Amino acid sequence: MDSQVNQSPIYKRILLKLSGEALQGDHMYGIDPSKLSRIGAEITRITKLGVQVGLVIGGGNLVRGSDFYTAGLDRVTADQMGMLATVINGLALRDALDQKKIPVKVMSALSMPGLVDCYNRLHAISALEQNHVVIFVGGTGNPLVTTDSAAALRGIEIGADILIKATKVDGVFSADPIKHPNAEQYAELSYDDVIKERLGVMDLNAILLCQEHALPLRVFNMNKKEALLQIVLGDKMGTLIQGGKNHA
Repeated sequence: MDSQVNQSPIYKRILLKLSGEALQGDHMYGIDPSKLSRIGAEITRITKLGVQVGLVIGGGNLVRGSDFYTAGLDRVTADQMGMLATVINGLALRDALDQKKIPVKVMSALSMPGLVDCYNRLHAISALEQNHVVIFVGGTGNPLVTTDSAAALRGIEIGADILIKATKVDGVFSADPIKHPNAEQYAELSYDDVIKERLGVMDLNAILLCQEHALPLRVFNMNKKEALLQIVLGDKMGTLIQGGKNHA
């Protein structure tokens, strides 16, 4: 842990981006209850410090639209199926937080009366200010747009201090660290670096949105115990991406 880490949060409001795969644990698909509970506990820890948490969840553990599209399904239909999968994951996360007595609201870009609230920016900000965790599902409500872009968009809309992307590796590397064990991990990058070197941190639209609106992005390994807590306390784990600076 960074020796300069604070004892109080350095962020008031964050947007956490979780992939659907973060919920599947060691399984090939679906939702692992133990993984769900651990993520719920991690989020609970930071909310009790007063951090306001918005969260965008993917659906790849249930439906990966790109795979269905490759197999011959209509692209729009495949993406719509993926958006519905994010709703299922959002409901699961809501339940995990409910069990820990954390107030939570699920907002969908797709209208689903009686199931979850329809996304409304002002209502989302109001809920955050009342210390509710707000889970954004349904992507942006449009096909052909990834949940990475949805995370960047929601982060900007709610005025998040930082977008924190959870992955299964320790940050951003010069090459895939799973295939290339000697790949260099970057401590810090500029958005220009990410674009120029085609590092594949998030899709290009998400990167451009963050860059244009000066929204910092930190990429970290969610599988590390208390990693999210340490980040909001100021630890420099993972990779920080923001405008202007060259990578370390």
